[in-house]
Amino acid sequence: MRNSEVARLLYDISELLEIKGENTFKIRAYSKAARAIEGSTGDIEKIAEEKRLKQIPGVGEKIAEKIEEYLATGKLGFYEELKKQVPGELHELLKIPGIGPKTLQFLYSELEIKTVEELERAAREHRLRRLTRFGETKEENILRAIERYKQRSTRIPLGTALPLAKEIAEALKKSGFVENIEPAGSLRRRKETVGDIDILATSKDPEAAIEAFVNLPMVKDVLGKGSTKATIVTREAIQVDLRIVERKSFGTSLQYFTGSKEHNIKLRDIARQKGLKLSEYDLEEVSTGRRIYCESDDEVYETLGLLPIPPEIREDAGEIEASLEGKLPRLVEPGDIKGDFHVHTDWSEGTNTIPEMVEAARKLGYEYIAVTDHSRAIGITNGLDEERMVAQIDEIRKLNDNLPDFHIFTGTEVDIKSDSSLDFPDSILRQIDVVVAALHTGQRQTRREITGRLITAMENENVDIIAHPTGRIIGEREAYDVDIDALLDAAASTGTALEINAYPGRLDLSDVNARKAKSKGVVLSIGTDAHNMGHLGFMEFGVNVARMGWLEKGDVMNTRKAGDVKFKD
Repeated sequence: MRNSEVARLLYDISELLEIKGENTFKIRAYSKAARAIEGSTGDIEKIAEEKRLKQIPGVGEKIAEKIEEYLATGKLGFYEELKKQVPGELHELLKIPGIGPKTLQFLYSELEIKTVEELERAAREHRLRRLTRFGETKEENILRAIERYKQRSTRIPLGTALPLAKEIAEALKKSGFVENIEPAGSLRRRKETVGDIDILATSKDPEAAIEAFVNLPMVKDVLGKGSTKATIVTREAIQVDLRIVERKSFGTSLQYFTGSKEHNIKLRDIARQKGLKLSEYDLEEVSTGRRIYCESDDEVYETLGLLPIPPEIREDAGEIEASLEGKLPRLVEPGDIKGDFHVHTDWSEGTNTIPEMVEAARKLGYEYIAVTDHSRAIGITNGLDEERMVAQIDEIRKLNDNLPDFHIFTGTEVDIKSDSSLDFPDSILRQIDVVVAALHTGQRQTRREITGRLITAMENENVDIIAHPTGRIIGEREAYDVDIDALLDAAASTGTALEINAYPGRLDLSDVNARKAKSKGVVLSIGTDAHNMGHLGFMEFGVNVARMGWLEKGDVMNTRKAGDVKFKD
């Protein structure tokens, strides 16, 4: 979690420098270093101790010194001074989707807006629409963005919650005081955002386990501590509850605290029909009072005459009926994934070279990746023009000559422009193995225009995958106005794969739309949108979405071996 903490610090510095109007290269240096650290698989504290910070892409001497100061003291003088130079709570305002540094400077100079509350008040009083370049629509968009921001502040993104829960579980295992330990609730069901984190464990010495929990390094405050339960708040202001249960009841408790409310109600009804009473502790035979204990939650389902239901689909969305009928899907698993079709390198806005990304993928057991650097439409991504695209294709072919057990697919993330044309001509796209088309601009066009652009791209015989098909960023940006049914129908008819973008902030397609896509015969591709080696690990989040969407191995393109990868005929 310290990697995330340091990355957040560098992102904050980048934003503050942008508010101040500092040099663009200086701003990008901090954000690039932040991305590299965020995606690094190494422990930032250990890297700093071994004086290897400058080996991280984008971390130069000055940034390395600042990281060392922060890790050693818990503070950074440069950052504290920057905050003093930025009026009020302007920094917080940058977290409102659609409010960038230039807009922020303009609002401050025109209306002296310094806080989220002041911005909301100005919008509700219709003072924003009277400003130059604003108007009624932009004012309404800002109000909606503020509402999303408020909702987001009460929920924890899965990309934050899951690594934290895993870190806590590993630390408690190492303490030697816990035996079984699992996250529960919506986190175990892998919902895209969760409330507080709930963890269940068994222990031969519950009080010692609780003591180890409240003294973990990430603990900021202890809200409560008993003999079998404790609640802490981490440095990131996330509440975590640990509950110690008896080993014989672990399975029943885990089932009880995992399933959605509706799922559990239906399960208790099934228990009653069989003369049983299901509680968080056990199953009781009503006629005799005999107690049935389950050490795993799979045993709970089996005792009730059901096939075990994976945690990700315990939502009362037909899974219990499918289990009773023996028709549960065999959900895709992380081990089924053979490669990644959405990977960026330092040819565009990534931080690692193609060989470095290949080596990281090989360590994950992959057989291939597709290098899909941006086309040039978005200037800030250092996208490839036609000449650089051809040069990259040549380099990848040369690299493949020396990779007998691995394959690099040539690729591109080509922009679908506002007029529906693609950012590369067909003469270039025909030379590329995997063409990933994506919409990045004109996201406020009408439903008809957005849907038309995506369908037009799919109708191009060279386009293989549509990336992040609805454009949403969880808690920050709503999906653009797209006719999802028309999109899925077009994907099915053209043979175009739709992406489940595994980047934790996107998870797009959603599980609901992924399941709908499967029902229409659409092939899905899980892509990490990796911008560095560490980001390849985001595949886990994409697989979670696929499992929640009831996808099986055959529904996902990148479960196929390299020689079997085939998109459009």
